[in-house]
Amino acid sequence: MSNLDREAVPAVCGGRGFVVAEPVRELLSPRKVQLGESTEVRRLLPNLGRRMVGAWCFVDHYGPDDIADEPGMQVPPHPHIGLQTVSWLHEGEVLHRDSTGSRQTIRPRELGLMTSGRGIGHSEESPRSHARFLHGAQLWVALPDNHRHTEPHFEHHADLPVVTAPGLRATTILGEIDGAASPGTTYTPIVGADLALTRGADVRLPLNGDFEYAVLSMSGEAHVDGVPMVPGSMLYLGCGRTELPLRAESDAGLMLLGGEPFEEELIMWWNFVARTGEEVAQAREDWTKGSRFGTVTGYDGPPLPAPDLPSTSLKPRGRVR
Repeated sequence: MSNLDREAVPAVCGGRGFVVAEPVRELLSPRKVQLGESTEVRRLLPNLGRRMVGAWCFVDHYGPDDIADEPGMQVPPHPHIGLQTVSWLHEGEVLHRDSTGSRQTIRPRELGLMTSGRGIGHSEESPRSHARFLHGAQLWVALPDNHRHTEPHFEHHADLPVVTAPGLRATTILGEIDGAASPGTTYTPIVGADLALTRGADVRLPLNGDFEYAVLSMSGEAHVDGVPMVPGSMLYLGCGRTELPLRAESDAGLMLLGGEPFEEELIMWWNFVARTGEEVAQAREDWTKGSRFGTVTGYDGPPLPAPDLPSTSLKPRGRVR
């Protein structure tokens, strides 16, 4: 998925200087962003207060949207460098196309994982014949320096490992949760899990004390470490936790995001994750000239033009604004 802001603002993030080394409860409010003609998303990362959680550097939550008489998601071809995209659905379908030739319909609780590496173009859209509701999350994972120029590729994993406990069904999206490891390729110590809670559930989820964590509320009413959460909000939890108390007031859906704090400092601008302003400028020029990123075939419409670069120089800094 693309950042469609026409006046893209650079986000500087990464580095360990602002990692919270102890458990905290920091509730993050979303920013509403229009994505195409009929999809509005709630952007949780990058946030005014916090830029990253482990290597997770971008989180959008959208829906549930009634798109029965709408085109639904329509994101034209656009470029990425230096990151992985994670497509995760609770309802609906998304058709992925990219410049490596991949074409894949992603359905609820299937992992669509695209590694951009040195450069890739892709589009995302609701199929012409689609379900009534669209509900999901789109996330980015920053690639470390030694892997950020890797060859671009796409993975689709329809069968993911599941951990169960009374009132809890946890699907491992990336990394490992309670011994269940995802087949998705990772490049840093990271975890992502989908947590489905039934009403009245009261459980404790095991965590890695060296990771920092956050929880995104997708649906329903749940308390995370005692904090009530509503859909579209995110709770940053810091580090130093070995378990996480969860209690559901209704059937609820959550996403657990975590990982080893990302040490490198980054620049995020538009759809690029880079290390210098010069890299960003070169990637923008390459996309504008039609080089480096290949061609996305099959999408009915022109590619997305890049916004203008900011007048100030882009420099990497820390994890918070």
